[in-house]
Amino acid sequence: MSEVQGSRPVTVTIIGLLAFIAGALDMVSGVVLFFLLPVQEVVDGFGGTGPMITAATVSIVIGLVTAVLAGGLLRGSQGARLIVTVLQVLSVIGSLFLAVAYLGIPVGEWIGIAVSAVVLILLWTPKASAFFTR
Repeated sequence: MSEVQGSRPVTVTIIGLLAFIAGALDMVSGVVLFFLLPVQEVVDGFGGTGPMITAATVSIVIGLVTAVLAGGLLRGSQGARLIVTVLQVLSVIGSLFLAVAYLGIPVGEWIGIAVSAVVLILLWTPKASAFFTR
């Protein structure tokens, strides 16, 4: 694979972009949950407004932190890599929960899971590992 900006592999550039997208999707999911608070069926799926507000807030925070750390990934920060790994695992778990709790078709959640999974896989490829441990 070709490389850009010195020694950064193209896969790491893709990781940075996908991490930003994954973060944005998590933030959108959280905002959508706030808009769904008046829908009693959705609230019931969460077990009440408290758990739903908590899920929305956590989703937004995880998304915001992930989007901010995307820049650290592009710079090769090992700390950003580890934090994004943990956040993406939490994002997948949260998105799976949200996909089950939604009464409609949670297409956005499945897209979020796919993006997070790709980020996780690409973060730990041999080329990415070499870049983050330099």
